[in-house]
Amino acid sequence: MPSLVGYVHAGLAKPADVLILDSGGFSRLSSQTKTALALIRALSAAGLWPAVVPTMVLVESLRGDAGRDANANRFLKTCVIDAVVSPAVARRAAELRRRAKVGSAVDALVVALAEPGGTVLTGDRADLEALAAHARDVTIEVI
Repeated sequence: MPSLVGYVHAGLAKPADVLILDSGGFSRLSSQTKTALALIRALSAAGLWPAVVPTMVLVESLRGDAGRDANANRFLKTCVIDAVVSPAVARRAAELRRRAKVGSAVDALVVALAEPGGTVLTGDRADLEALAAHARDVTIEVI
């Protein structure tokens, strides 16, 4: 089965319930490369944008320096920033980490936030796929 990226470029993508960026996905899409900009345009055209960026991803992705974070901060204006992690989502993330036996707390929260029916865009497949294997209808796509 082609990836989300392949579907987007072919014009066949169906909207996910939610599109969430982990730190790898955030870093790659905020890089302002031709590939990143083309993918954002394609996701927008397919009705799959804006993506959600949980605030905990910002801790992993930003450097805390306005100059070095300028591109990332401009990119954030095109996204939905999710600042709320409910106790239920936190507990679900903990359960996913326990069951998968891998992944950081941030990775587990990103997958838990994507439940059910969401897609996580990432630069690192292994831990997220292990977590998603225990989640309800979460797709992991590497960009």
